Amino acid sequence: MSRVHNFSAGPAALPEAVLRHAQSEMLEWNGVGASIVEISHRSAEFMEVAARAEADLRTLLTIPDDYGVLFLPGGATTQQALLALNFASPGQTVDYVVTGHWSKTAIKQVKDYVDVHVAASSEAEGFTDIPPRADWQLSPDAAYVHITANETIHGVEFRHTPEVGQVPLFADFSSSIASEPIDVSRYGVIYAGAQKNLGPVGVAVVIVRRDLLERAGQPRADIFNYASHLARDSMLNTPPTWNWYLAGLMFRWMLDQGGVEEFARRSAAKSQLVYGAIDASGGFYRNTVHPAVRSRMNIPFFLADEALTARFVAESKAAGLIGLKGHKAVGGLRASLYNALPVASAQVLVDFMHDFQRRNG
Repeated sequence: MSRVHNFSAGPAALPEAVLRHAQSEMLEWNGVGASIVEISHRSAEFMEVAARAEADLRTLLTIPDDYGVLFLPGGATTQQALLALNFASPGQTVDYVVTGHWSKTAIKQVKDYVDVHVAASSEAEGFTDIPPRADWQLSPDAAYVHITANETIHGVEFRHTPEVGQVPLFADFSSSIASEPIDVSRYGVIYAGAQKNLGPVGVAVVIVRRDLLERAGQPRADIFNYASHLARDSMLNTPPTWNWYLAGLMFRWMLDQGGVEEFARRSAAKSQLVYGAIDASGGFYRNTVHPAVRSRMNIPFFLADEALTARFVAESKAAGLIGLKGHKAVGGLRASLYNALPVASAQVLVDFMHDFQRRNG
């Protein structure tokens, strides 16, 4: 078997060690005579898996005790809708900072429940920068301020946590969580689909300051109530047990590798390699994002001759590099450099880029 270099934007690469561990336990897990996907989510055995996953994630991200942790089915888009239902009164103002496609998607999920105020937007500049904090027009009575920490399509990343005063800051960290240390206490809610940096598709992590759960929010079924999920340890209904188990293996692997500090080092190394190749290409490759906010996770780039894009995708795939086709919203190419992607894979990509330019430049 030969595994490729996987630059997919999500579902993304998982570490081979994690996949092999899961493979070894697939038919019979932990002496119970059945697979982990066949046993009750309320069994003592699975409850131990769930508890360890939460403990490891708390250690990995240094999550304070006054924050609850939820493991919920679905992805980040579902959580975007639940934010307004749980934390804002009907018609209450919420502030959104729009820095790319997923910021706009987040607004679509809540616009029917609240009064969305766009506090700042970089859409007029093509989402190539983040509006300066001094230009944000925040609402003093907003239920929350929402940002997308990293835009997977446009390749823009908040490199520092913005100060927003007494209004709680909510952030979609789907594509950059656990790639560097963050101060969780500066956020009211952090949420992330697992399928980029934390594990497989199908499970989302929500980290919520407990006092916010006292808000009445809006009329909603109990299944949409974060407080109810927390009270039942994320087992209000049957959770995606296999996905949760795999995420737990990922957390343990990340801790064994050195934690978020080590992944910050790797992320810097990988992104510097790829941006270095782009910037040194003399315009053959180009990235249009302002250097100060370039994403370490997702690097969109374009060829000076767009006619070469399809050739680049085909030849890179033949060379064992997959997932490099750009998103349909922007075109071009994109390299996603999530936690499970080795630094060596970024070097292979850079070598291919150099060779492709030599042959086509």
